[in-house]
Amino acid sequence: MSAATPILEVSDLAKHFPVTGGILGREQARVYAVDGVSFSVGAGETLGIVGESGCGKSTVGKVILKLIEPTSGSIRLKGKDITKLSRRQMHPHRREMQVIFQDPYASLNQRMRVRDIVAEPLGNYDDGMSRSAREERVVELFNKVGLRREALHRYPYEFSGGQRQRLGIARALALNPELIIADEPVSALDVSVQAQVINLMMDLQAEYHLSYVFIAHDLAVVQHISHRIGVMYLGKMVELTDKDSLFRNPQHPYTEALLASVPVPDPRKRRKRKVLTGDVPSPMNPPRGCYFNTRCPYAEKRCFEETPALREVAPGHMAACHLR
Repeated sequence: MSAATPILEVSDLAKHFPVTGGILGREQARVYAVDGVSFSVGAGETLGIVGESGCGKSTVGKVILKLIEPTSGSIRLKGKDITKLSRRQMHPHRREMQVIFQDPYASLNQRMRVRDIVAEPLGNYDDGMSRSAREERVVELFNKVGLRREALHRYPYEFSGGQRQRLGIARALALNPELIIADEPVSALDVSVQAQVINLMMDLQAEYHLSYVFIAHDLAVVQHISHRIGVMYLGKMVELTDKDSLFRNPQHPYTEALLASVPVPDPRKRRKRKVLTGDVPSPMNPPRGCYFNTRCPYAEKRCFEETPALREVAPGHMAACHLR
């Protein structure tokens, strides 16, 4: 892999879920959860993906991990197309990309000691590692995420939420992956604990040169950890650029509304509210043309007839809007 090759390349990715019904269970409709999403992630880079609940961002993460199969599009990991690989063929590639789950309570087996939870990925690959070497590796991972060696023999229920998420991070690091999909990893934690976990992830990224796809709905968190940010709406990527450009000069009306809703700690710096009217359309029946046209205050006739492509509207700044 050349230095210029991204760790991850996603091209025109789609995931549609059939809705069946009737006596014969025939397909009656489709949920367009992800509908033509494209992006790349470089080595040592964090790409944040944000959007409202139900916009498809978590589905993107699951499809990249091949936890669910894509309907169409392609996924390239370190230059290799993994889109159509079987479960057996994917096995050697799974060590290169790992996941941190949203819920630190549900993602850990409550019947296993945390030592065994963190060591489990090591047992899935026959690397000739002895039992003592695995034990040393687990102790090393505990130290890296700020947990004490004395906690090795405890069970998950004996840990706080933040500590459990640290266990999840340690497990994700066990196989030395290059890419980690973090699916809202701090949304279930208190704000003070969120900051600790985010700073830990940034420190580990610097040390191990990790790449992250960081999925979240909290713009402040995404701004802190990300290098670039992609904004999703109703299964589509509507804007993609570096974080400074996004917060300084958003190019999509939906992004403008998202940023206007972020609280500002300084009362002297009030943002002008951009209240969106109407409800988010159903992903089973998205509107014709631009998916945002039912809520966009600037929508014109063209917006109801043609679907805008994600294109470069400024150097390094992509937006899917006819008006830009």
